[in-house]
This record gives sequence, structure tokens and C-alpha cells, in this order.
Amino acid sequence: MANEKNLTSGKPFSVLWRFTLPVIGGNLFQLFYTLADSVIVGKTLGANALAAVGSTTTIIYFVLCFIQGFTGGFGIRLGQMCGAGKEKGMKRSATVSWILSLAFTLILTGACCLLAHPILRWMQTPQEIYQDAYDYMLVILLGTGATIFYNIISNMLRALGDSRTPLIFLVLSSLLNIVLDILFIVPLQMGVAGAAWATVLSQLVSALLCTAVGLRRFPVLWPGKLSAARLRSEVSALLRIGFPMGFQMSVMCIGQLAMQAAVNHLGPEAIAGYTAATKVDQLSVLMNNAFGIALSSYVAQNYGAGLFGRIREGIRASLLQTEAANLAMCALLVLGRNLVTPLFIDNPTPAIVSYANGYLLAVAPFYLFLGLLLVYRTAVQSMGNTWAPFAACMAELILRIAGTAGLSKLLGYTGICLSSPMAWIGATALLIPVYRLEMKKGR
Repeated sequence: MANEKNLTSGKPFSVLWRFTLPVIGGNLFQLFYTLADSVIVGKTLGANALAAVGSTTTIIYFVLCFIQGFTGGFGIRLGQMCGAGKEKGMKRSATVSWILSLAFTLILTGACCLLAHPILRWMQTPQEIYQDAYDYMLVILLGTGATIFYNIISNMLRALGDSRTPLIFLVLSSLLNIVLDILFIVPLQMGVAGAAWATVLSQLVSALLCTAVGLRRFPVLWPGKLSAARLRSEVSALLRIGFPMGFQMSVMCIGQLAMQAAVNHLGPEAIAGYTAATKVDQLSVLMNNAFGIALSSYVAQNYGAGLFGRIREGIRASLLQTEAANLAMCALLVLGRNLVTPLFIDNPTPAIVSYANGYLLAVAPFYLFLGLLLVYRTAVQSMGNTWAPFAACMAELILRIAGTAGLSKLLGYTGICLSSPMAWIGATALLIPVYRLEMKKGR
């Protein structure tokens, strides 16, 4: 236990802030190289290539959401064991996490690659960008293992209180991704597939290096031998947390798939504008996720230690930090919206600019609700309650799909955009009362 960082002592505001800063840095670099992908594709291959990549973004995000939720659940289990001081439990949790991650790599990779064509057809991908969209998506899905590998080691390290090691290697991965983007797209002329290969290879390098350092610093992460009974028990415990989290995060993305399909129906200009706007909108998503990752480790450790009063203090501190960041991001994106489209496309058409600006004006003012949703969902999940976040995610799904179908008829493209804020508000309204009930249980 000597190397693990204890999140059960110290002032909650400063403890969370120090833990969050490296995660914010990592997420900003992640956004940086995601934007770099899109900028390089748009500037070198044109608007249709950007639209092709953008048309697959939600599908890829759907898979990523499952991976992040699934491995995040494993991190919660490890964090609870760490907070309770159960070193053997930590070892057991880490061992089974590796086994389950390998199994799901094989299952997810096979399923995703087989379903690539049917999904693109369901998404109404325009014929003129279909082949590029398929090429990009197939490579990313073939690299699912690299994504799982990076996420599992990152979540386990953060559960043990180390948010800096994942940051260091994510920065390295981001820089490598940009170099490989330019190499594969420009001199090697690999097209959009080159951008996908750059992403997969850079993430794999980051995962390998992060694992090497993590195993050296935290011997508890090395896989160990388990009896059949211990193995079955830990598999059951991890799946009870990890699978619902992965499933609920993926279900949330189904609503975004419906939004993307509705936008695809409007044609390449709408897709290009929507893609440019959602790329910078990721600034808010990644920033909120950073606060959520820090809060998850904090709540898990304090829950394991039975410190409910400290959890309350941490929630208040996290809300203050998260919503301050959301106000700043709303102002940045609304005031700077006219700079977004030219960042990705040379001489964008007025229609593309209009679609991008319309999305940002509809969504950014509601970031405060996204912050509330993330904080309360993370808190409830990290205390071991998976049913309420799942119910909230189903509510979010229903509201997002209903909003896309209903509001689009009334308000057109703006209605599609507003379905996200409507879903955030509905899910948050369900989670806040559940959080209060959970806290009453612990007093």
C-alpha cells in the first residue's frame, strides 16, 4: 500500500483539484490530437473527407463509451479495495480486470468489424463519402484492443491515486499521433485510413509504456494466481459494476447515433458543419469527464473507508470546480464560434458555417446541466449503485431520440441539437434524489 495515493485525508477541494489537474491536462491533449486528426484531414483531403470521418464519430464513440464505462467500473472496484486497505482484494481485482479486458477485446473487435457495413447503411451515410467512412471506421475498430488496453491501465492507476502517469504517456501519444497523421496522409498518401492508423498506433504505444511504468510502481497490478472460487467471485463482482456502466454509457450513445443519422440525412454540408462543431464541443465533454474521473477515485476510496461526510464535502467541491469550468467553456465557444469552421476547412461554404454555429449556440448554454449530470452520476456509481445511473441513461436515451424525432419536425436542425440538453436535464432530475437517498443510508 506504500505507493498508493490516499484520497481519504486532506481538504477535499484541494485533494480533488490536485488530482484533477493532470487528468484535465491529459484530456486536453486527447482533444488536441483529436482536433489535429480532423484539421489535417480537412485541410489536406477536403470537406468530404472530413464529413466521412465525422459521419463515423458517433459510432466509434459508441464503442469507446462502452470501453470507458466497463474499465471505469473495474477502477471503482479497485479504488474501493484501496480505500478499505485490502491489499489482497486489490491484487485479486487487478488480476481479473486484465483477464476480462482481454476477453472483451476479442468479443468487441469481432462484433464491431462484422457490423461495420450494416451500421453505416443504417446511419444513412451519403454514397459520396461512404467508402472513406468505412475505411476510417474499420481501422479504428480493428484497434479496439489498443483502446481497451490504455483505458484499463489508466483507470487502475487513477484508482490507486496516480493521475500523472496516464497524463505523461497521453501527451506522448498525442504528439506521436500528429507526426503519424502527417506521415501517413501526406507523403504516404494513405487517405483517411492513414489518420485512423495513426490514432491506433499512437494509443498502443501509450498503453504499453503506461503499463510498463505502472507495473513497476505498483506491484499489486501484476496478475496473480487465483483459485476457481476466488476467480468466479471476483469476475461476478467486477461485472456487476463494470458491465452496467459500460452498457449504460453505450446506451447513451445510441441517442447520439440517432442524432448523427438525422444530420447525415441533411447531406455532406450539414455533416461537415456538425462535425466541426462537435469536435470543439468535445472540449466540454472531456473537461467534465476529467472532473468525473477524479471524483470517481475520490468517492470510491472514501466509500471503501466509510467516510460519508467526506464524500458530501467532495461532491460540493467537485460541483464548484466543474461548473466554473463549464461557464468558462460556454463563453469561449459561443463568443469564438465564427473561428471554428475555418479551423477545419479552407473557405467553408456559408451553409457549413451556419450548421456549425447553430449547434454551438443551441448546446453550449446548457453545459451547466451536463456538469450536474456527470457529478451526481459519478457519485452514485462510485458508491456501488449501478441501477440508478442505468435508469438515468435510459431516460437520457428516450429523451434524446424523442427530441431528435419530435423537435426536428418543429425546429429542424436546431431541434436535433437541442435534444442533447433536453436529455441532460431529464437524467439529472432522476439522479439527484437517488444521490440524497444514498447519502442518508451512510449518514
